[in-house]
Amino acid sequence: MSKVFIIAEAGVNHNGSIEIAKKLVDIALDSGADGVKFQSFKSENIVTKVAERASYQKENQGGELTQYEMLKKLELSIENHKELKVYCDKVGIKFLSSPFDLESIELLKNLNLEIYKIPSSEIENLPYLKKIGSLNKKIILSTGMSNLGDVEFAMEVLIRAGAKDITLLHCTSNYPTAMENVNLMAMKTLEEKFNVDIGYSDHTNGSEVAIAAVALGAKVIEKHFTLSKEMDGPDHKASIEPHELKELVSKIRNIEKALGNNTKIPTESERIVSTYARKSLVSLKDIKIGEYFTSENLGVKRPGTGISPKQWDIYLGSKAKKNYKADELIDE
Repeated sequence: MSKVFIIAEAGVNHNGSIEIAKKLVDIALDSGADGVKFQSFKSENIVTKVAERASYQKENQGGELTQYEMLKKLELSIENHKELKVYCDKVGIKFLSSPFDLESIELLKNLNLEIYKIPSSEIENLPYLKKIGSLNKKIILSTGMSNLGDVEFAMEVLIRAGAKDITLLHCTSNYPTAMENVNLMAMKTLEEKFNVDIGYSDHTNGSEVAIAAVALGAKVIEKHFTLSKEMDGPDHKASIEPHELKELVSKIRNIEKALGNNTKIPTESERIVSTYARKSLVSLKDIKIGEYFTSENLGVKRPGTGISPKQWDIYLGSKAKKNYKADELIDE
């Protein structure tokens, strides 16, 4: 990837509405993100009817819903997926979705997705990993809730199944993630251990950690966004709003420009500045031809258009080849 691939994570913040989902696509496009990502699942395939919601889901969404009841309201139908894919293609943003079960992997396969995003929850799901790996597509794997051994297991399964292009995202699966739990340097550990592109799936409040991840070499940044944090649903409160998403993308693009390359050279604008800011050898007083240059009559002053003061030792003790007035650039 020649630039940071920014994923605007819509997730389930559409609340089951195709109209809201399309609004989220429009916001992602307007922000300058490269892709907009949803979630694909059949509730009965991924959770038992009596499983409780996570604590953050209970805090963010009231009521006595089970996890199944909550998720059932957030499903996108097959037709919804097709409509969103067509809409994304039409407006010019990449459609992505994280499948959470085998049936959903097949759905996304039929939509000819170029990239498959594996959520952190599936990092131990052997049949799931085998199926995605066998598609021989680009894979982005989130590594929340995992240790290095878990990541190694998933990588081995995916590669054995045929996957060749895998990007690993460091992630902390707390919503929101406290700064002391980010452990961003673990992203570099993933890069060193597996020799693959790395990235960061950001669940913190604000944008500074995502920016830091880019500075550390992240090739992919993923961030949840919503129409409004005040909407009812499990993920809205831990998401950023449209103006924040736009600002994040702008900051990342600026950081990309600022990172530059590994070559330490002055810019063209610096070359111009250097003529005013750097210094040259000058006469501190009148010097006659044949007179020796000494520390009393030779000095260093701006502008930097003359002989560099790094030549000081060469000129000190040598004879002047011409007459100089005080404050004149040495030019021999």
